[in-house]
Amino acid sequence: MKSFLVWLVAACSVMAAGASFADAPIIIKFSHVVAKDTPKGKAAEKFKELAEAATKGKVKIEIYPNSTLYKDKEELEALQLGAVQMLAPSLAKFGPLGVKEFELFDLPFIFTDKKALAKITEGPIGRELLNKLDAKGILGLAYWDNGFKMMSSNRPIHTPTDMKGLKMRIQASKVLDEQMRVLGANPQVMAFSEVYQALQTGVVDGAENPPSNLYTQKMHEVQKHLTVTNHGYIGYAVIVNKKFWDKLPADVRTQLENAMREASKYANTIAQQENDRALEAVKKAGTTTVYVPNEKEKAAWQAALLPVQKTMADRIGKDLIAAVNKATQ
Repeated sequence: MKSFLVWLVAACSVMAAGASFADAPIIIKFSHVVAKDTPKGKAAEKFKELAEAATKGKVKIEIYPNSTLYKDKEELEALQLGAVQMLAPSLAKFGPLGVKEFELFDLPFIFTDKKALAKITEGPIGRELLNKLDAKGILGLAYWDNGFKMMSSNRPIHTPTDMKGLKMRIQASKVLDEQMRVLGANPQVMAFSEVYQALQTGVVDGAENPPSNLYTQKMHEVQKHLTVTNHGYIGYAVIVNKKFWDKLPADVRTQLENAMREASKYANTIAQQENDRALEAVKKAGTTTVYVPNEKEKAAWQAALLPVQKTMADRIGKDLIAAVNKATQ
């Protein structure tokens, strides 16, 4: 029934899109699952501002934040069917879609810092990955940064052994599932919009998030402890329905591509600032104890999680992981 409804919305959207090319403005529905005041939310608003100005009213960007239009599990299907034209899903979403190579971004400690990350997202490896989406009817436009993840729970998590037995929310990713199991935790796949309530009611014990996601979703209100592990990365790919994009007038498409380049620079500039600000806000709120592991504890986290690269190599691609490690040295 849900698939039929998505199809029906898609059919209406396609008809509307066809009419819109003749009668301005062209409507681009941009759906995402996080709050407006996150790095992704702010970048989406920046793209809207730049795109509408560049096209001088020919295009109108309608932004639907915080899962108001589609939830995690629905949005990619909706995009492929044309019910929505633009998304910025986390990179973990593409593994379940069948493009397993994207799960390299889920590997613990694959990136030492943002400079190492940029060598991939702004280089040939990143572009080759986006090109793999074409076969799914999706065009990848850009990578948007969010930040490195931290572990939260209602009990202290200072070392990897403290994770044993915890029910931890994860995105639908085989790598993240393996990551939690290696630590002795019980991974629970769950839509992002459902996490706060699950934490509040004890359905799950904890989660992994960059500070901006944790704070804007108010998870710090229902999590007593946050550990600055920086063990993994969350980023996004801005994607569009390929058929829709290819049918746009050439001049409009160029204007939108230019707007996306500028919005992406903005997104990747503000991400760290927003996460730093969110972490300070969590500390000020006083509901969550923030713990920074010492050097010995950091080494323990790395030692515990680095084997995930080996166990997931056959799934993601040994050559790809090797190329990423070489490029980021």
